[in-house]
Amino acid sequence: MTDTWHPRDPGVLRLPSGRLVRGRGLRHPLAPGTPTPSYALYLLGRQPPPVPWEFTWIRWPDFRLPADRPAARAALAEAWERTADERVEIACGGGRGRTGTALACLAVLDGVPAGEAVTYVRAHYDRRAVETLWQRRYVRRF
Repeated sequence: MTDTWHPRDPGVLRLPSGRLVRGRGLRHPLAPGTPTPSYALYLLGRQPPPVPWEFTWIRWPDFRLPADRPAARAALAEAWERTADERVEIACGGGRGRTGTALACLAVLDGVPAGEAVTYVRAHYDRRAVETLWQRRYVRRF
């Protein structure tokens, strides 16, 4: 049995395979009645506060790249695997730069060519996703 997002839930990105993942900015609290994730990947410069669901934290300062790139790659691969039957959330502070970069990496794992992944995420998630040149390069080299 699968327990994934509804395609019209706020912040939900449909990957080409049909898998769903939610991107979110943690500075924007969830509205009452909004579904919660079963698993989250948090991309922050500091340890996030506790939440009632399972999560992985990757140290990833704002406007930068992950501090531990092999660990980030493994965490992104795990998040992509879990999108098959879980409500997976990818989130940073604002929900655009780091989150968009991570969503573009998930799109690559899902079959989008690395050179097209940023465009895909900007078209289907947020037109301002993936904010820096370094983040765009990270996706192209992912």
